[in-house]
Amino acid sequence: MKLAIGCDHGGFELKQEILKHLKERGIETTDVGCPDSTSCDYPVYAKKVTELVRSGEVDLGILICGTGIGMSMAANKEPGIRAALCHDVFSAKATKEHNNANVLCMGARVIGPGPALMIVDTFLDTPFSEDERHIRRISLFS
Repeated sequence: MKLAIGCDHGGFELKQEILKHLKERGIETTDVGCPDSTSCDYPVYAKKVTELVRSGEVDLGILICGTGIGMSMAANKEPGIRAALCHDVFSAKATKEHNNANVLCMGARVIGPGPALMIVDTFLDTPFSEDERHIRRISLFS
């Protein structure tokens, strides 16, 4: 599995925690930035992650900002992106099973690193259900 991860200044510290965790899991990761906690524009990093997902260079993406809201809004502007804002394990599991989400968005000011890592693991480890009803519903997105 290949993964792209990006953040704005509000998500920088949590991104670092997640990168460490993904490395421990042996997951190949492309970090598109931001490089530090200096104020920056989240849509820039959402675009970088979604471009990698859309091109097939990576399988999934993770985006982090202060609330996760801005990142999810920016990511979902891109065709073919199904970004889900998740702040709990149930939502991460459900969005992969039912929506086949390809980008996970989180808010660093909303959740701490412990829950965030559990959400990441759930998102990465949950397969799409392949149920006809879910496939039909996803096809209505485009």
